[in-house]
Amino acid sequence: MSQIIYKIAPEALWREAEQNGRFKGAAIDIADGFIHFSTAAQVRETAGKHFAGQADLLLIAIDEAKLGEALKYEVSRGGALFPHLYAPLGLDAVLWVKPLPLGADGRHEFPKLEDE
Repeated sequence: MSQIIYKIAPEALWREAEQNGRFKGAAIDIADGFIHFSTAAQVRETAGKHFAGQADLLLIAIDEAKLGEALKYEVSRGGALFPHLYAPLGLDAVLWVKPLPLGADGRHEFPKLEDE
């Protein structure tokens, strides 16, 4: 069974990707030359570190098996291996897209993740 990885993206940016049929990444992805993803174990920390207080975000679940050899796990934050995609994300790899609302405490409220 393939692993599910996650992307947090502003809703407007993701809706643009849906119209274009592929996601080229957010500004940081484009600057770094790859699309940043997180595993289920990493995605909450990613939200807190890089998206704190931001509303209008979506959580996108991706089937990593559909990404092929353009997906690489590389050392990043704290020495952990993070999934990085060195190609645009084809929407055929997307399993689901769900809102990532802010809770009363100012933290994002995550849906249940399949691989937790």
